[in-house]
Amino acid sequence: MRTTLIIPDGLLDEARTTLGFRSKTDTVVHALREIVRRGRAAELKAALRTVRFEVDPAELRRKDRERAGL
Repeated sequence: MRTTLIIPDGLLDEARTTLGFRSKTDTVVHALREIVRRGRAAELKAALRTVRFEVDPAELRRKDRERAGL
């Protein structure tokens, strides 16, 4: 999709140099993907805070030994 954006030249040039890209498009696409990735990671972290694990390490070790035939 073609879109016209007004982006400060210095900011785009610095981002492009930092990322090692030649293309302005690659720089913007990479930045957008990174923003989406961070948003998804934040959502996952928030969801994991609501999950409660009740694990008994001794019980797990016992079951592992039983499966191994020890």
